[in-house]
Amino acid sequence: MPVREIVFDTETTGLNPAGGDRMVEIGCVEMFNRVETGRHFHAYFNPEREMPSDAEAVHGLTTIFLSDKPRFSERAEELLDFIADSPLVAHNASFDRRIAERFWPTYVHKPWACTATGIAWKEHGFSGAKLEHLLARCGLFYDAHRATDDCDALVALLSHSLPRASTTVLSALLERARRKTVRIWALQSPFQLKDILKLRNYRWSDGADGRPKSWYLDVDEEEVEAELRFLRTEIYQRDIDIERQEFTALDRYSDRW
Repeated sequence: MPVREIVFDTETTGLNPAGGDRMVEIGCVEMFNRVETGRHFHAYFNPEREMPSDAEAVHGLTTIFLSDKPRFSERAEELLDFIADSPLVAHNASFDRRIAERFWPTYVHKPWACTATGIAWKEHGFSGAKLEHLLARCGLFYDAHRATDDCDALVALLSHSLPRASTTVLSALLERARRKTVRIWALQSPFQLKDILKLRNYRWSDGADGRPKSWYLDVDEEEVEAELRFLRTEIYQRDIDIERQEFTALDRYSDRW
């Protein structure tokens, strides 16, 4: 069955997708049957505000350059036509998805996959998940922070084989994205045990975005019972109901979680 994916990247006025930051550039690259087709979508947008100096230093897009560009709403339908029903692949989907959904609610209904968190990079011998580092390990040089360049770099990474698996990065990513994920919340866990949670890859939610103020971990469905046993035995040291949520590629990385 033919498979189509869209590699997606944004540049913005800042790093707060839930706040007032806005998109100033979008790049998309089409892949069909896991091969780049050469079809792209690219657009600049007028954020209708001054570009902060720290953001300009990252991507080089200035207030003057963007002043005559269209607003996002003027090209939103064209962008959605290009994406259609295809899954979106981004290197930091928790950022790109959240800011896209804020500007255009239709993105709520799109499936997303994230190369930064959707691959267990450390299990394959990588020390980190930054795009520059991953590409360097594949023998590719990359030093850019522009939407289309980032997409092209990500396409190159997706085509590489994982060092400790007989599959490409893209194949492993899509297989992982199709699984159900369960988020386990270690609510009111003892402060003195936080380092144990961190070593087990729990992440901290500060509660600023409406989620619980707590440590949490996302695991595959088949790993849930083992993780609950760990928390009850090592963290809470008693039998306790532990809050958890289920989600899929349709809502993973969204502000709804």
